[in-house]
Amino acid sequence: MNTKTQKSDNYNHENFKSDGIRINKYLAQAGICSRRDADGLVDSGVVCINGRTAKSGDRVFSGDTVTCRGKNVGSRQDVAVLAYYKPIGVVCSERDKHADKLISDQLHFPVRVTYAGRLDKDSEGLLLMTNDGALIDRLMRGANYHEKEYIVKVKQDITGDFIHKMEEGVYLQELDQKTRPCELEQIGKRTFRIILTQGLNRQIRRMCESFHYDVVSLKRVRIANITIGKLRPGEYRIIKDHELENLYNIANGAGQI
Repeated sequence: MNTKTQKSDNYNHENFKSDGIRINKYLAQAGICSRRDADGLVDSGVVCINGRTAKSGDRVFSGDTVTCRGKNVGSRQDVAVLAYYKPIGVVCSERDKHADKLISDQLHFPVRVTYAGRLDKDSEGLLLMTNDGALIDRLMRGANYHEKEYIVKVKQDITGDFIHKMEEGVYLQELDQKTRPCELEQIGKRTFRIILTQGLNRQIRRMCESFHYDVVSLKRVRIANITIGKLRPGEYRIIKDHELENLYNIANGAGQI
């Protein structure tokens, strides 16, 4: 497991071992399509490796040029996607003169990365950090309905009426907007799990406040297929291989494979 101070050994070339990677995996990791659909692209003759029409089973090596329908397909050897556990008190900003702890100062990684979706200062948990702007854009588009899961503890005892009304969607007067229907599960006397498909400003806290519930703690534990797992506050891990491929498939609307 990588910590906030540990370097990512094998980061730059982890996808290109001495025997290369299969062309379908290369296309999938480049975010073009799923591995299964990549096979179809290769079979249709629109994929080339170093100017030669690729065939099923061909492998891509470091330094190779891959094109699909005449357009270059960049590899993910220089793309970083991290699962980072944001501690309470850290502000999701790169510049804020009023903040004591900025995420840009807390996360030490050899490549500049930024967050795909914020967590407020008083909340903790999973952030996806990446230097892939297209991935950030896809994950943050509310229209894509990507799931985000949280564990929330409140001061008051939870009632069935509270669960039902939260699930139906809540009109937030400050934002003049009603939240989408969501999934809630009570997991303790004053604790619940909630799955959202949108990310309004301080949404869960505002929803709870609408019913006079005070949030004691809020922790995000999942974004799409990425879970916080055994990470501790301030730690990160590099997302790669099948987990990364699934993330790109979900971000592209293809679902998990």
